Amino acid sequence: MENDNIAIIGIDESKRLYVTPMREEFPYIYRAAMQVNWDDNGKCLYSPVPSEWTYLQWFQQIIAAANSEYGVSLAISHGTQWESIDNDLKHQILTAMGYKT
Repeated sequence: MENDNIAIIGIDESKRLYVTPMREEFPYIYRAAMQVNWDDNGKCLYSPVPSEWTYLQWFQQIIAAANSEYGVSLAISHGTQWESIDNDLKHQILTAMGYKT
């Protein structure tokens, strides 16, 4: 299994959650059939606008899709940037990933 750190976790102006890896690219992530897509211009994985699922659930789905389709484990690092993510959601994501906050 490959490992890559997450450069950015954010919510864009369309209210989609996105995860930008440090080095990996995932142009065929749609093959996982998990409603996760790759933005080739922004070099990020992104979810649909949440309706029934929370942002945390979509974050977990993005991580799972990268793992199942590409065998890549994405991890948060001290250098991960948070864009338009409130402290509550940041705490939820860090806790779900097993980090102490």
